[in-house]
Amino acid sequence: MTKILIVEDLSETRRWLSEIVSAAFEESEIHEAASMRAGIAQAAARDYDVALIDLGLPDGSGLDVLRNLRLLRPQTVCVVTTVMGDDASIVGALSAGAQGYLLKEQPQDLLVRQLKQMAEGIPALSPSVARRIMEHFKRTGPAAPEDDLTGREREVLGLIGRGLRNGEVAESLGISENTVAGYIKDIYRKLGISSRAEASWHAARLGLGEAPASGKKGK
Repeated sequence: MTKILIVEDLSETRRWLSEIVSAAFEESEIHEAASMRAGIAQAAARDYDVALIDLGLPDGSGLDVLRNLRLLRPQTVCVVTTVMGDDASIVGALSAGAQGYLLKEQPQDLLVRQLKQMAEGIPALSPSVARRIMEHFKRTGPAAPEDDLTGREREVLGLIGRGLRNGEVAESLGISENTVAGYIKDIYRKLGISSRAEASWHAARLGLGEAPASGKKGK
C-alpha cells in the first residue's frame, strides 16, 4: 500500500490529483490537506511514501510543508505540483528539498507516467521544467563543490542525469552496483544533496547529462 499525501487548497484539483495517484499506484492510501497548517499537521501525524505539494496555499507556502516533511519524514518523496514554472519557484523548491516538480497544465496521462517512473529512480519532472533547470544552471555556471568531484564521479553523475538506474550505470561503466552506490554517496556528500533529482539538476548545470557515456571501464 502506497501512502500518499496531497496538499492542495482547491477541492476540484484535489479530486483530479487523487485520480492521477490512483492510476499511478495500484494500491494507494490517500490523505489530503487543504492548507499549509493542515499539511504540516499531516506530516507530523504519519509516514508517507509520496507527497504532492502545491506551492500557493491560502495560509502560506507549500515550501513550509515540504521542509517539514524533509525534516520529519526524510523517506517521503516530495513532488511539487503547481502552475508556477518560473525559475525562482523551481529553484526555491529544489533548494527546499523537492525531489520532483510537475506542472498541472500537463495532460493527465503524462502526469501518471511521470509518477510511475519514480519507482525506477527517475525524478518526476515536467519536460519544460527540466529544460528550464538546464538553462538556469548553464547560465549560472558550475558551483565550487563540483570542482571536488573526480573524473569517475562526474561520469556517474552524468549517467544519473540521463535517468539511468544504479544497475544501468554499473553496466555502462563496467563496475559493480555496490561501487556505483559508493560513488553516489560520495557525490551526494560533496554536493550537499540528498536525492537523484538534485543530482540530475547538478548534472544539467555541468552539461554532464547531455552526451552518451564514453564506455570506459574502471574498477
